[in-house]
Amino acid sequence: MKPRPALYVGSVNRPICRTNFVGSFISCGPIKCYPNGYNPTHSEIAKDFLTNFADLNGEAKYINILQDVANRKTKAVQIELEDLINYKDLDEEFLRRVTENTRRYIGIFADAIDELLPEPTEVLLDDDHDIFMTQRAEEATENAGGSDPQKKMPPEIKRFYEVYIKASSKGRPFTIREVKASNIGQLVRISGIVTRCSDVKPLMQVAVYTCEECGFEIYQEVTARVYMPLFDCPSEQCKLNHAKGNLLPQLRASKFLKFQEAKVQELAEHVPKGHIPRTMTVHFRGELTRKVAPGDIVELSGIFLPIPFTGFRAMRAGLIADTYLEAMSVSHFKKKYEEYELGGDEEEQIARLAEDGDIYNKLARSLAPEIFGHEDVKKALLLLLVGAPHRKLKDGMKIRGDLHICLMGDPGVAKSQLLKHIINVAPRGVYTTGKGSSGVGLTAAVQKDPVTNEMVLEGGALVLADMGICAIDEFDKMDESDRTSIHEVMEQQTVSIAKAGITTSLNARTAVLAAANPAWGRYDLRRTPAENINLPPALLSRFDLLWLILDRADMDTDLEMARHVLHVHQAKESPDLGFTPLEPSVLRAYISAARKLSPAVPRELEEYIASAYSSIRQEEAKSNTPHSYTTVRTLLSILRISAALARLRFSEYVAQSDVDEALRLMQMSKFSLYSDDRQRSGLDAISDIYSILRDEAARTNRMDVSYAHALNWISRKGYSEAQLKECLEEYAALNVWQIHRNTFDIRFIDA
Repeated sequence: MKPRPALYVGSVNRPICRTNFVGSFISCGPIKCYPNGYNPTHSEIAKDFLTNFADLNGEAKYINILQDVANRKTKAVQIELEDLINYKDLDEEFLRRVTENTRRYIGIFADAIDELLPEPTEVLLDDDHDIFMTQRAEEATENAGGSDPQKKMPPEIKRFYEVYIKASSKGRPFTIREVKASNIGQLVRISGIVTRCSDVKPLMQVAVYTCEECGFEIYQEVTARVYMPLFDCPSEQCKLNHAKGNLLPQLRASKFLKFQEAKVQELAEHVPKGHIPRTMTVHFRGELTRKVAPGDIVELSGIFLPIPFTGFRAMRAGLIADTYLEAMSVSHFKKKYEEYELGGDEEEQIARLAEDGDIYNKLARSLAPEIFGHEDVKKALLLLLVGAPHRKLKDGMKIRGDLHICLMGDPGVAKSQLLKHIINVAPRGVYTTGKGSSGVGLTAAVQKDPVTNEMVLEGGALVLADMGICAIDEFDKMDESDRTSIHEVMEQQTVSIAKAGITTSLNARTAVLAAANPAWGRYDLRRTPAENINLPPALLSRFDLLWLILDRADMDTDLEMARHVLHVHQAKESPDLGFTPLEPSVLRAYISAARKLSPAVPRELEEYIASAYSSIRQEEAKSNTPHSYTTVRTLLSILRISAALARLRFSEYVAQSDVDEALRLMQMSKFSLYSDDRQRSGLDAISDIYSILRDEAARTNRMDVSYAHALNWISRKGYSEAQLKECLEEYAALNVWQIHRNTFDIRFIDA
């Protein structure tokens, strides 16, 4: 039997029968590879592709990228597999090998780029790297005659760019559980949630040493996480002189890469029942570092590779190796508001939406359209997503712009569903429950790092939701000691820690959305609101809106809701709203555009807002059982809600209508209680509307009241326009006031 020749892999001069964890794994089959890693046909194909591939506009896509690399505008050359598939002159065999033996083909593309890299078209300032390379090139030409073979410079040290091969975006990405041993060495695409990220550290790629005896410069390529430094000079001169020259590491001349390690966990929907989520280690190098943060849901493409255990773990592991994914591209499922780059079509769509007079209602009704009613609650949640601008004063004091909302209501009024939907719409959101969250679980915990054995801070839910939304369900079930940890976050927006020798302050610029049940499970109308709500005043005053949702028996409403629920169950979509609800992606794009504005309150509105705030305080002082706890924070809440409404209109200034809507939302949040109070006082709706209009006219000392003002006053108390018109007609017949025929303005008749 004829002996089979050893098959060589990549540029590493080892037969494949040995375990080569560092290099790539070549696919089985009749592939001809050369010991020095040079494959002429594939190298030529790579060069041909980079030179001739044209994008949809007919421009040479990769030549333009290489020009940007030469001009130092970019450091990453990302070769898309989609482009390789669409390239007409490419054979399928080459494509298959690129996907199955990606690590080696990155080297082939890098060699091709070295040859094709054009001269810079812009004047560049010399940095340290350029000076070193110029000096080395001069030395190489001087010693060209009798140069030492070991003095050859590796190509990696000359490169100031990185090559990535991005997987095709077609088809469904793998779950972590589906990536098997058969995928080793291949380009795979996975989705998951990032649970942990290390700091970015320098990873040595080429170590450079200088000999003390002969001045010989030696290069050592580092291809693994661990390497053995050289100590003796291997130059011909030192061997000839029988001198063991001492090697000095030259860190300035060595090449380092940015390196970051992350843990990615399976998404909850991908975990089979009865199993726990699996995790995978991901290595990010170069320009891909700092692209992900804990809590991000991402789609990664990369090379699935093995890595041997080192040190004491290697003795215990034996032949078993660990695996990791070397990342080639990162894409986020939900972009941050700041990262949104609107295309031409999206800008047109948002401009059209902004011109729509009813956009506020449409956006609110597009939130969870499957949930019946709760129009005003959805409006408040929309404003929570939009938020108000943060104010920073000259002396460094900060005034928060995030809105905090608490939904308190009877069981079965869809509080948790609303919370879940808001977390899905928001680009960054964390959902947690009160009983399952401890104080440190919400703020920050001190833990021992498994890699370094140092004490490190692990951010909790509120820290992970920084610049996003933290939804806390079952807020009333939390222990009092745990709930106090939220106080600082809700106003100062920081988490202060003094534990285990670590004293620091972490950012938690998050909007808190809490859902709770009243004290006795359901709202007890025989008790006061303060007894039912059962939250400390210090916490209540921090919520901009405390929404009380009572489940009342009402024949018409219950019938309508039952039909809505049945339709959703049958059709798996909401009934017709009169317009097409906006997709969450469109909502995010609109909100991201709105959040760029920073509306100011004009001087002419200052007195109006001040008088509105003082009247709320007076009403509360007169009431025996006040429904809310009004402080100066309430005034700030009015300003925040008004600014959020102005942002939705893409306006630079807050209008009076914004302030009126903010006051209306504050009144509507306790609407179910006001209707109950009116029933107790024995007033019917018409009489109550008359008393509201008379009191407001007396307070402002006016005999004439405009219809718009009257409608605003009564809508705050929860009455409709139809009831106002009925009241106007009834009291006009009694000659209490006169009504303008066209404008419906009111003039009181002085009796």
